[in-house]
Amino acid sequence: MGRIPLDQVEAFVAAARLGNLTRAAERMHLTVSALSHRMRQLEQRLGQQLLARGPRGVELTPEGRRLYEAVGGPLDAIAQALQRASARRRGRSMTISLIPSMATAWLVPRLPSFLAAHPDLALSLQSSTHVVDFEREPVDLALRLGGGNWPGVRAELLFDEWLVPVASPGLLKRHAKVPAAQRLARLPLLGDPSGRWEDWFAATGGSAPERYTAHFDDTETLHQAAAEGLGVALARLTLAEPLLRAGRLVTLGRRRLPAGFGHYLVYPERSLAHPAFPTVRAWLLQQAAAPSAP
Repeated sequence: MGRIPLDQVEAFVAAARLGNLTRAAERMHLTVSALSHRMRQLEQRLGQQLLARGPRGVELTPEGRRLYEAVGGPLDAIAQALQRASARRRGRSMTISLIPSMATAWLVPRLPSFLAAHPDLALSLQSSTHVVDFEREPVDLALRLGGGNWPGVRAELLFDEWLVPVASPGLLKRHAKVPAAQRLARLPLLGDPSGRWEDWFAATGGSAPERYTAHFDDTETLHQAAAEGLGVALARLTLAEPLLRAGRLVTLGRRRLPAGFGHYLVYPERSLAHPAFPTVRAWLLQQAAAPSAP
């Protein structure tokens, strides 16, 4: 049978993964006719039907599924290895992985100063909530939230996270007659994702309410709800920073509660050899030294 051309395998994997020949052709920068031709060639070489047309696109046959499970992962690994090799050859581009809320609240507002100082460098941001696998993904650095004890990588503390009650100026204006010392006891409170109000009251006195005005399982949505005047939120100070700078939120007093975790710069050993690594690392550490002044 001879060696099967890699472009035929790539066409099959794209069609299997997307379940649609048109989208698969667009992904590979081919016409649908060219993609279909490669698929027919592969099926003829193997003597098996790999894809069947269905009402919503194409579906894997049993033979096709077995082939996809065998070649999909290795093909991804080849693509990722080539991407890493290409990035290293250029040496002026770095990929950073971080959660979307951290990108929006902390890193992106600071990027203009970096790009102005280093116009020859390019940062590629990958916003994701999953923990990056440096062995399989073409990522050079990650910003992670946690305790700093991830195996197989180096972790440097950027800064600790803090919790602080925040509210909109409009909400405080509507309750202007409430004395500052009684605000948390008499204002509507918003339930936070981690249930940390109990810790706050244990540390500062008083007790948590029996019920909250609303409860949120996402920190960014919680902050936005507080900015809309729905109630008082126990905010993560770093992630609430843009709303505080914009005046849409204000803190209630100066008391802060340690969140018990921090923001870390995380990277694999291989990143130390990247030509741009010292510059990007130094800049991130410099920005972390003054997190409230981008």
